[in-house]
Amino acid sequence: MIQNNYNGKLQKPLGSGFNATSTATEVISGIDLKGKVAIVTGGSTGIGLETVKTLANAGATVIVPARDIEKAKHNLQYVPNVELEELDLMNSDSINSFTKRFLATNRPLDLLINNAGIMFVPLRRNDRGIESQLATNYLAVFQLTANLWDALKAADHARVLNISSQGHQFAPFDFEDPNFETREYESLSAYGQSKTALNLLTVELDNRSKDFGVRAFVIHPGNIWGTELAREASVETLQQIGFYDKDGEPISEVIDSLKTIPQGAATTIWAATSPLLTNTGGVYLEDNDIAELATEQGFTTGVRAYSLERDKAKQLWNLSEKMTGINLQIN
Repeated sequence: MIQNNYNGKLQKPLGSGFNATSTATEVISGIDLKGKVAIVTGGSTGIGLETVKTLANAGATVIVPARDIEKAKHNLQYVPNVELEELDLMNSDSINSFTKRFLATNRPLDLLINNAGIMFVPLRRNDRGIESQLATNYLAVFQLTANLWDALKAADHARVLNISSQGHQFAPFDFEDPNFETREYESLSAYGQSKTALNLLTVELDNRSKDFGVRAFVIHPGNIWGTELAREASVETLQQIGFYDKDGEPISEVIDSLKTIPQGAATTIWAATSPLLTNTGGVYLEDNDIAELATEQGFTTGVRAYSLERDKAKQLWNLSEKMTGINLQIN
């Protein structure tokens, strides 16, 4: 029996019974999450908000860390079983403070859903001088997971869900210059690198954590219209990726083909709750199933093998410890 997903060995659909049009509500039907505790970053808007609503309405206690607490209060005011906490993923001290507060409650953590992310941003750097997409989309995930490891281990079959993207196909991880110190900054490449990093982290984390009852999954939620992810995107960028026409207007047939927010949250909910995933992990999921390896040229469905390579996953783990100053001991 294959025990890890290095090099994509487990990237074969299971036949979940759901598909790209399934919604989060459909996926969670009949599942009771009373007594479960979840943390969902980016849980006050977009697919994160839909994820929180779905888990909370199924009985889970959901902690939503947010940078803008007032906005989170407004968006979550009618959702039961929610606790709000302050967190700025661009600030390593803020991550440490949040995780210390959670650990002080002595609760096991059943679900860590690293949903928050940024895209289409100009070159910015965090408090440590790290490029903002790498810092927010990847290194913050590494730090959160490391800090919360004991709570994950204390739960009964915890799951770590990392929200990646088809956008990992924009770029592999650049080990020579991950922080854009010598190469020219390009926003989509930086985004792609950060999502490739999430894929590599997930396959390595799952291999290290599975013996402790913690499984990790990485998820492409689908291409979705109506979230805040594109709030800083230029017209030129949206034209480049095919959302806008030459006149700077949304292309209706393209927009209409994208997933709704309830459809976009479905794969996360499936990954969080499906019994089909009890004995597997480290896999890249899309459309409510395990995705196949992407072998065609161009931007396509599936996952690129370079984002699951064993040696690169181990190399990135070591680099992440160096960049964050955290020695993540899985024991």
